[in-house]
Amino acid sequence: MGLQVGIVGLPNVGKSTLFNAVSAAGAEAANYPFATIEPNVGVVGVPDERLDVLARLAKSAKVVPTSVEFLDIAGLVKGASRGEGLGNQFLSHIREVDAVVHVVRCFDDPDVIHVDGSVDPARDIEVIDTELLLKDLETVTKRAERAVRGARTGDRAAVREAELVSALQAHLEAGRPARSFTGEGAAAVLRELGLLTAKPVLFAANVAEAELGGNAYVDAVRVLADKEGAEVIVLAAEAEAQIAELDPPERAEFLADLGLQRSGLDQLVHAAYQLLGLVTFFTAGPKEARAWTVRGGTPAPKAAGEIHSDIQRGFIRAEVITYDDYAALGSEQAVRDAGRLRVEGKDYLIRDGDVVHFRFNV
Repeated sequence: MGLQVGIVGLPNVGKSTLFNAVSAAGAEAANYPFATIEPNVGVVGVPDERLDVLARLAKSAKVVPTSVEFLDIAGLVKGASRGEGLGNQFLSHIREVDAVVHVVRCFDDPDVIHVDGSVDPARDIEVIDTELLLKDLETVTKRAERAVRGARTGDRAAVREAELVSALQAHLEAGRPARSFTGEGAAAVLRELGLLTAKPVLFAANVAEAELGGNAYVDAVRVLADKEGAEVIVLAAEAEAQIAELDPPERAEFLADLGLQRSGLDQLVHAAYQLLGLVTFFTAGPKEARAWTVRGGTPAPKAAGEIHSDIQRGFIRAEVITYDDYAALGSEQAVRDAGRLRVEGKDYLIRDGDVVHFRFNV
């Protein structure tokens, strides 16, 4: 599956600088290629040490990580829901993403003017949340009006729909995001409407390089994130852009100097995976070692379809090795000899770290 994450925020918060970190590294960045496929879309490979180990053990000629597509969404300003800035253009972009990274300015710099005149993370978050909520309310209000008209026929399903959409409308009018709307039928109606505030969110607190340990602004972001049950990643966008341009050995040294084990961008990618309940499985052989992304609980045939639809249609079985067994025993044959390879059928649910060989009929 393709994972797409939208990067949002007010002007001058470091959003574009963070996106530049996605775009800057280039294909030379070890096994994790970065590329810009459109002016505002960048693709970053997901760092996974397990893939490197499998490639070495399988003597793979090629290594292909799974990837995340980042969309730099412009035009977020107060009044965007009414068309200010790029208005509906950015709103339509958000509808397409799987999750949202909300970049929040958490640094002071007199040379970088804030659009509202001062640094205030709580206010900035409220501006973005309000604009998204207002647009969702517009969408749901129109749908509620149609649903109420349909319910006048007395049809039971139409009455239930009117009740559900009206409850959602009241939920939004109370200032609560669509993602917190629960109950029977809620998930289906949220999927159908494609609401902006239904998207899961991460907060990226953009700080000065010297304040990666946090500051009072970051504390304010954490308070709001806790109310959402959201995660906060603290990063320095300027430093991320520099890190992305370095070769792997230099990158490791730079991160060590900053007291970090991995970059903020890597942290965002992994946090997005956890947020969306994604798992990684692998295929490994002499030609290629490759990582694949599916949602947790995906049946083996559907996971096979990520590789090719013919494999899903002709699925016979999945031969599964855990990553730990493969790494410990050193080869597929050694795993087979040790009796650690499992043969699973169509009801098997793919687990994170599975190394899989799918058998199928053409």
